[in-house]
Amino acid sequence: MKRGGRSIVVVRNDQGAYPVDVRKLQRAVRTVLREEGTKEPVEVSVVLVDDAAIRALNRAYLGRDEPTDVLAFPQPGPHPGRRLLGDVVISVDRAAEQAQAAGWSLQEELVLLTIHGTLHLLGYEDETPPARARMWERQEALLRALQSRGRPRAPSVP
Repeated sequence: MKRGGRSIVVVRNDQGAYPVDVRKLQRAVRTVLREEGTKEPVEVSVVLVDDAAIRALNRAYLGRDEPTDVLAFPQPGPHPGRRLLGDVVISVDRAAEQAQAAGWSLQEELVLLTIHGTLHLLGYEDETPPARARMWERQEALLRALQSRGRPRAPSVP
């Protein structure tokens, strides 16, 4: 693999129940990296799974035996050349339910969850009310940045 240069964003769709435009998710990650001022080239992977797969990960890594919408796995440490920032795992089943409840498209929900997970890779947290408010405010700004670049409409964060 060539080192240096542009960041690498890989989206792997491991579920087959819903069609997904992975290019929009790649653009969302790149927008977060650019708007957050990430200077060095990094590698980010986004993996789209079903509820069963994310439940297994949630149980194994967080001790929570339930599906969730998004998990982020930062990869800290020195990495020569391009730094492995981490992995974002999204349950498309959860995203579909949340999108329907919110009244927007699955693709819009997936963009939102991709932004959310990427922010976690960059150190944002949402475990306390002040941290959650800061993170959601940043998500809103990033959604607006995507829209201002002529990208499809994305939802507002509740």
